[in-house]
Amino acid sequence: MPTCWLISEESIHKPIQLPHLRAVVVGRGPETTIKDKKCTRQQVELKAECNKGYAKVKQLGLNPTSVDSVVVGKGNEVRIKPGQRLHVVNQLYPYTIQFKEELTGHHSGAKTPRKQTSENSDSQRNVPTLKAPKQNRNGSPSVGHEENTKTNENVGHWSQGLKTSMQDPQMQVYKDDKVVVITDKHPKARYHWLVLPWQSIPSLKALHGEHCDLLKHMQQVADRMIQQCPDSSTLQFRSGYHAIPSMSHIHLHVISQDFDSPCLKNKKHWNSFTTEYFIDSHDVIQMVETSGKVSVKEGSSELLKLPLCCHVCHKEIPTIPSLKEHLKSHFPRQ
Repeated sequence: MPTCWLISEESIHKPIQLPHLRAVVVGRGPETTIKDKKCTRQQVELKAECNKGYAKVKQLGLNPTSVDSVVVGKGNEVRIKPGQRLHVVNQLYPYTIQFKEELTGHHSGAKTPRKQTSENSDSQRNVPTLKAPKQNRNGSPSVGHEENTKTNENVGHWSQGLKTSMQDPQMQVYKDDKVVVITDKHPKARYHWLVLPWQSIPSLKALHGEHCDLLKHMQQVADRMIQQCPDSSTLQFRSGYHAIPSMSHIHLHVISQDFDSPCLKNKKHWNSFTTEYFIDSHDVIQMVETSGKVSVKEGSSELLKLPLCCHVCHKEIPTIPSLKEHLKSHFPRQ
């Protein structure tokens, strides 16, 4: 029978084993290194059913525990499967579960997590001309592409939504044999695109030295999107990755710095793009080139709770509405 492990996506401690049908309680304490007082010492109970390939999650604490952004509710119980994301409290401290076969080789109905395969392909040096329509308008793909992603991949969970969107012609702005660009469904600025590789790479932690060419190509495509944006002369842009993304499948954000969007609604949205939680694409490339991996700083999720601060003049602003009003002075509509 496989064994079940609770894995911190921030890599702040070693995996926690979830024995078959035995309740394991996690929360604030040395085992998880969580110090947030809004997280109780007995915040959530997990019970793995290793023969069925899932674990039961029961919220014990007062503040919300969630699975794929759906709040469990105190005293309630839901199931979590590999590929889904557990936030211990208040959409913070993300975890996943993994099932691994024991060395005895016995098999059961639960599937062992597949090891991601990588493709050593040369980076495409000449990026085709891209069409960069205004945000919230869907463009047509400019280059044909033979679909090379697996159609039987699980895209049912909320966190797997990008894998569906990247296949949708109505969402695609550009595609080639290595990447596809889509408009963000919930843009946080006037222009907000996502550059996704066709190759299956679940997160920054899955990146290795062999992905350098692909990452550089993704940045090339991002640069060309910015160059051909009709407002590139008046707006600044950044290209980067969230330290702990809410969506599975690695994606490069290309976002204008006006943050003028009704979809930007809370502190978490703001801080995810204006603090060190947002890792510049060039920094990711450099880390992979020099060390063969991406290092995410310990406690990155705490950055989402920082006070609201204007990214231009660094003035602290009390609320999102007042912040948006303040930003108009820096980014007036033309």
